Amino acid sequence: MKVFGLQAHVYRNARAASRIEANERSEKAKSRDAALQRWHEARRNGLTAANAAKAVSVPVSTLYAWDKARRRGGLKALEPRSTAPRKRRAKTWKTETLTALENLRNDYPMWGKRKLVVLLRRDGHDVSESTVGRMLAYLVARGAIQPVPELRKSAPRAARRKRPHATRLPKKLKITRPGQLVQIDTMTITIGPGNLVKQFTAYDPVAKWTVARARRRATAGNAKDFLDELIKRLPFRLDGIQVDGGSEFMAEFEAEAKRRKITMHVTPPRRPDFNGHVERNNATWRYEFYGVYELPQTLDELNPLVDAFAQLHNTFRPHNALAGLTPLEYLNQRNARAEPQMSKMY
Repeated sequence: MKVFGLQAHVYRNARAASRIEANERSEKAKSRDAALQRWHEARRNGLTAANAAKAVSVPVSTLYAWDKARRRGGLKALEPRSTAPRKRRAKTWKTETLTALENLRNDYPMWGKRKLVVLLRRDGHDVSESTVGRMLAYLVARGAIQPVPELRKSAPRAARRKRPHATRLPKKLKITRPGQLVQIDTMTITIGPGNLVKQFTAYDPVAKWTVARARRRATAGNAKDFLDELIKRLPFRLDGIQVDGGSEFMAEFEAEAKRRKITMHVTPPRRPDFNGHVERNNATWRYEFYGVYELPQTLDELNPLVDAFAQLHNTFRPHNALAGLTPLEYLNQRNARAEPQMSKMY
């Protein structure tokens, strides 16, 4: 029977789809018949029915059922049958409820059944949450609404801002020398009631050397100034830095790193573990400095104490990862080992 109103290509595609489905069923029937033939051959060669079934990798009960169906109906009887239930659940919703749900779903396309059922009940529709779920599936099958995953895929995304100098942190980058890649981060500290400061912290993963500076705001301009301070206070050359995607590490900060020819890497989004060394060093500052001492409320008085604690950390505080050495002692030993090699080269 031809349904008027559909275009010709719809019929052609439907016929092609039915032929493909029929061919797939025939191939499965031939595969089952071949398994039966191998099973019978193995039994004629002396194997039991169970061992022969293991040889063809098909349960023996299934082979008996296929064999019985083959003798009764031939190859056609081996074609797979539909597993759909004969009696399907009847639709229990009313037409006006379905229309109301479709209108609500079009108004709020990202909402699911849990929210929509509440709105339907407010409008006087006596319907359960599971029924609303089936109604949504029915509307999706009809093409009246789109599934939420498809809507999320098609939602406009914010354009990724191209960084003029910074690059994504390589996955297998190995840090072997001080200054190769110093990690920089910011943290928020409360030094008094309503008195917040932003501390810029730098930490070298190899030498465990730290430099810090407190500021009122985490801006790109303050970050640029901290980069200048960092270069002055490091006892080794700064070749690379690693930061997260914060806005304070863009604009002037990134331009300054490019001007100084310092390699700059940015960690992936929502991966603070990639900046784990400086995050751990932030905890040292938080608990061993800000959590211990009575600190002044102004930056002019606070930053000299920050410098003093950084000096304590770098020259006096033993570090477990350095076998009890301070960062300064580690650097002195490292330089002492390198000097003989350098003398041989020259």
